[in-house]
Amino acid sequence: MDTIDTLVLRTLQSWRASGRRAVLATVVRTWGSSPRPVGAMMALCEDGGVVGSVSGGCIEDDLIDRYTQAYGRGAIPEGPPELLRYGVSADEAHRFGLPCGGTLELLLEFDPDPGSLDRLVVRLDNGELVCREVDCRDGAVQLLGADAPSDLKFDGARMANTLGPGYRMLLIGAGALAQYLATMAIFNGFKVTVCDPRVEHRSTWAMPDVPLLTEMPDDVVTAFRPDSRTCILALTHDPKLDDLALLEALESPAFYVGAIGSRRNSAARRARFMEHFDATETSLTRLRGPIGLYIGSKTPAEIAVSIMAEVLATKNGVVLAPEMDIEAAKAHRELNP
Repeated sequence: MDTIDTLVLRTLQSWRASGRRAVLATVVRTWGSSPRPVGAMMALCEDGGVVGSVSGGCIEDDLIDRYTQAYGRGAIPEGPPELLRYGVSADEAHRFGLPCGGTLELLLEFDPDPGSLDRLVVRLDNGELVCREVDCRDGAVQLLGADAPSDLKFDGARMANTLGPGYRMLLIGAGALAQYLATMAIFNGFKVTVCDPRVEHRSTWAMPDVPLLTEMPDDVVTAFRPDSRTCILALTHDPKLDDLALLEALESPAFYVGAIGSRRNSAARRARFMEHFDATETSLTRLRGPIGLYIGSKTPAEIAVSIMAEVLATKNGVVLAPEMDIEAAKAHRELNP
């Protein structure tokens, strides 16, 4: 499944390749609260077709009205990119459904070059990290290789938007929990890979579109080359499979590293790492376990929801309330039955 960025660009490329006029809108600046982050994109086709989002809906409707024939009024202009700002006044913020004090600025590109879009989509499909630079004076586009993910940069004259590869999730263990978690991760734009050397667990794997690797997990983690858009989760309950893989993952820039297990098992794991692998409290700071948010989950599907929520919160930089921590919540319940 495409990430939302790739879906927007692929759809836009298809429209332009067929000769239809279109607009690409990118959020380049925000002030105060904003429903969508800097870098969010949407594309509009001349006939009113739309893909992607730059707000909660009202701004999209205004753009459709301005620049498409959906309501028989708008038209796509020709020429260089334009800046469009929403939410400058309280009345306008209310009209467009922006949060209190919210303002966002869009860069609108009219009729982006289909050849450049095609080359960009091909590179993204090949797993490349690409910086798309737009000269705001004339709309000229350059596609440059990038070494690391980066936030969108905009100085009024130039936009540099680093795209792909998307977030990745490596799951160690191919059980029922992994299948639920993989499904949720895919819908959230993650590219998922599963590793399980155990034949008996691989035989029931039912997601043919998710790669299933059979090497030892620590070797897979090394070959995976985790980056800051990678999360690694150990789901087997088997120290022979989980331990070395987790230690390898903690040496990487992965934004989330964790393992399932009870509070007792998680404490035993940390003690094992310090006793046998020279780990320290400092080196284990990023190791999560028990993983997930405390929602009273019992079934594999509910546990997957709990884990996916914590992964997304970490990805989005959300600081969670202490009562959402599984260990703290269960300890509190024991003291206050």
